[in-house]
Amino acid sequence: MRATYLCSAGDVRVIDAPDPKIEKQGDALVRVVRACVCGSDLHPYHSMAPSAQGTSIGHEFIGVVEETGAEVTTVGTGDFVIAPFAVSCGTCEFCRACLQTSCVNGGFWNDAGLGTAGGQAEAVRVPLADGTLVKVPGISEATDDALLASLLTLSDVYGTGWHAAVKGGVTDGSTVTVIGDGAVGLLAVLSAKQLGAERIVLMGRHQARTDLGREFGATDVVAERGDEGIANARDLTDGGSPIVLEAVGHMPAYDQAVGIVRPGGVISRVGVPQYEEAPVGFGSLFGPNITLTGGPAPARAYIEPLLPAVLDGSVQPGRVFDRTVALDQTPAAYAAMDNREALKVMVKP
Repeated sequence: MRATYLCSAGDVRVIDAPDPKIEKQGDALVRVVRACVCGSDLHPYHSMAPSAQGTSIGHEFIGVVEETGAEVTTVGTGDFVIAPFAVSCGTCEFCRACLQTSCVNGGFWNDAGLGTAGGQAEAVRVPLADGTLVKVPGISEATDDALLASLLTLSDVYGTGWHAAVKGGVTDGSTVTVIGDGAVGLLAVLSAKQLGAERIVLMGRHQARTDLGREFGATDVVAERGDEGIANARDLTDGGSPIVLEAVGHMPAYDQAVGIVRPGGVISRVGVPQYEEAPVGFGSLFGPNITLTGGPAPARAYIEPLLPAVLDGSVQPGRVFDRTVALDQTPAAYAAMDNREALKVMVKP
């Protein structure tokens, strides 16, 4: 089969890879109908050391079950499924608590210990299929492209935006500031609106993206960064935002969040941190009683609650995709996203 591999920083290749096969009786083989490039994929794209064999990549995909192991009971051949970005058993204490990203038996795609490969490929072996995959009746690869795009967001970015808003405590009447106009930031805006936020300040400087953010529910946009951006956001939120959703993952975004949040407020951080140390001491978080929360979204826990509105079209998170490429064009998709020529690129094997 054809699959996407990252061989070093900036070096993405689509190669011939071994066809996946059933290895354990709880496995399923999924033929990929749609995959995509995530903003977090750009982190290794910028930093990976050269590797002779490379590594598979991609953690968001939807597809059709081609085969299952004898122990799989919740999905079968021909079922259309959503694969969240974490593999989970569905039965351990953390899965039962809807924290599948901490599953004691699971892991992630492209995980050597778990033996998983990446989703930017023609097919994927899914371990722990009963706990991981979500069947979507009535959907097939012939389904409308716009609906397939929205279903694909449930594998990660919509669930991650929702997680940011939920962990931030967004509710009816909330004032929220969202940092970042990437797909996660925009879907954090959408999620905050769904949860009843009254004022949503979106911090981003790419007009095509912030215009979509306004359509998703942003009431204000702040394009400035640094001290000027902090001051403008604080003015718009009457002296500081009670809730800040940080959807970037770089240190300047964290500093911005700390500068904007008001005493007693919450910073919900879902951008994958590209730093190990951040100020949390008396002058930053401790003194003003600020809560720092967030983390990797347990997307599996959110798929079923969010799915009905996606299926009936009342919510259209798939609008974050602004380009679709064939699998062999995946290297160009990385370049387009890295150069900010595309917001989020969908891959059609």
